[in-house]
Amino acid sequence: MDRNLILALVLSMLIIFGYQALIVGPKQKAWKEAEAARQAAIEAQGPSAAASGNPDILAPSTAEVGREEALSTAPGRVLIKTDELEGSINLRGLVFDDLKLSEYKLTLDPDSPPMTLLSPRNSPHAQFMRSGLQINGQPDASVVWSAPQDAVLTLETPVTFTRTQGDIEHEVTISVDEHFMFTFTQTVRNGTDAPATVQGYAGAFQKGIPPDLKNMMMLYEGPVGVVQGDIIDRKYKNVLKKGPVLKSGVGGWIGLTDKYKLAAVIPPQDMPFRADIKSDNAAVTPTFQSTYLLDPQTVPAGGELTMTSHLFGGAKEVKQLREYENNLGIDRFDEAVDWGNILWLLTRGIFAVLSFFHGLVGNWGVAILLLTLVIKAILFPLANLSYKSMAGMKKVQPELKKVQERYKDDKAKQQQEMMALYKKYKINPAAGCLPILAQMPIFFALYKTLFVTTELRHEPFLYIKDLAERDPTSIFNLFGLLPYDPLSVPVIGSFLGLGILPLLMGAAMYVQTKLNPPPTDDTQKLIFGLMPLIFMFIFAPFAAGLVLYWFWNTFLSVLQQYVIMKRQGADVDILGNIKASFGKSPDAANENKAK
Repeated sequence: MDRNLILALVLSMLIIFGYQALIVGPKQKAWKEAEAARQAAIEAQGPSAAASGNPDILAPSTAEVGREEALSTAPGRVLIKTDELEGSINLRGLVFDDLKLSEYKLTLDPDSPPMTLLSPRNSPHAQFMRSGLQINGQPDASVVWSAPQDAVLTLETPVTFTRTQGDIEHEVTISVDEHFMFTFTQTVRNGTDAPATVQGYAGAFQKGIPPDLKNMMMLYEGPVGVVQGDIIDRKYKNVLKKGPVLKSGVGGWIGLTDKYKLAAVIPPQDMPFRADIKSDNAAVTPTFQSTYLLDPQTVPAGGELTMTSHLFGGAKEVKQLREYENNLGIDRFDEAVDWGNILWLLTRGIFAVLSFFHGLVGNWGVAILLLTLVIKAILFPLANLSYKSMAGMKKVQPELKKVQERYKDDKAKQQQEMMALYKKYKINPAAGCLPILAQMPIFFALYKTLFVTTELRHEPFLYIKDLAERDPTSIFNLFGLLPYDPLSVPVIGSFLGLGILPLLMGAAMYVQTKLNPPPTDDTQKLIFGLMPLIFMFIFAPFAAGLVLYWFWNTFLSVLQQYVIMKRQGADVDILGNIKASFGKSPDAANENKAK
């Protein structure tokens, strides 16, 4: 940690916010203007289209009950059972309203229940999905479908559901893959003597604002989708404040996302559709809807029509999302992961490197250590320049002190003479901040990666059980020897979670300060002396994977800086500088001897 850290932090923030203001901002403004034009075009089609968007495809709501009771009120259910999913399909409306992710536990406890993704509409904070066809404009949300007795949807056994509307038969065959994708093959057979009009639809629904919504600036949760290459989204509260979002195009998907899970409906990728994000405007508990509606199609008398669509309900595993994107042609499906608006390219790159190393070594913690080596290699030229400058500053320190003493009453002259010394010895004092300035966006992108990717959730490394959460140990309970949790202490508990990794990071930062020339100003000396301690407490709540990266990066920087400064002929006495921190400085000791 060097004295240019504060300057580096300020400059990096200016770069990030400048990028937001000068590049991202105008793009967002242009998108909003285009969206306003599309909204105007929709309004021109007629008041009903602008007000409601896609037709409502929900059955009437019933009184709210507990989840298990709500599941039991369905007229019938077909079970879903795979290695990664468990749940059931409601035969009324063919609704997906019961789905749990078997491989994803709520906590690290082996007996912890799995994550719940979907719940019935008449249960608290329900989330559910539907996909189907409207025939001749008639709503089908309350229709009870027929299914084979004791049918179970598994990898090996697709299930076919049927219903009739007069002399028109509607058949849906649903299959599921080994992960989280359901395939809907829908066939309409027109047994009448007149053409029939059918219109495909699907939607993901959320009753009320989810209680576990993170509501953080760096994480998007809510309705989201991609339509013809453009991302559309609107947070839950903004749906209520600003109204619906409508967009038409070919290719894409729409759904609801949170930090780790996604419920999405995917139309045929070669057919025009209209996506709609809205709420039902209920006064007490609104239901948010992400739906699509296909263009109408005609089934001739005596003829039939078949179409295929998909439904996704599961964890946002990047590899699987990209496989679906490539194999099924789902446009930008991995955008369900919130890669960010500013440093999205860097975030994606860091995750790609981490995934590569994880594939080699099988552990995400080791992958972070290897990623750090790659970053150190890329930034070596900047670090080399910085540490050479530090070595020069160390060598010229005695002359700087003489200048400060000679012109202590003339600050302008003092600065002038100091700059002359820098020029004479070819030293750039600002070079010290270059590595830290380059590290800041990398640090943020890694933080984002650890925060939003499902792959790093509940991943262990050494004594750490979850790299995406804070270090589980604390010095204030002697690293688990005392039977209490320091974090539970009222008021100050959040400051007591100082674990092994933050302590190691602070120690590495402290040693690094002893490699650098000491500040000449007493106030600066105090501030930079406290920096390692301050940063220990700042980093303590961060994800353990992030603290691991910063500790390992600082440790390598200490080794690198020591070698470079020794090669430049600087006097590097780490132990002496550390001893001096707890007693008299060498200069003070020499002054006493002279007296």
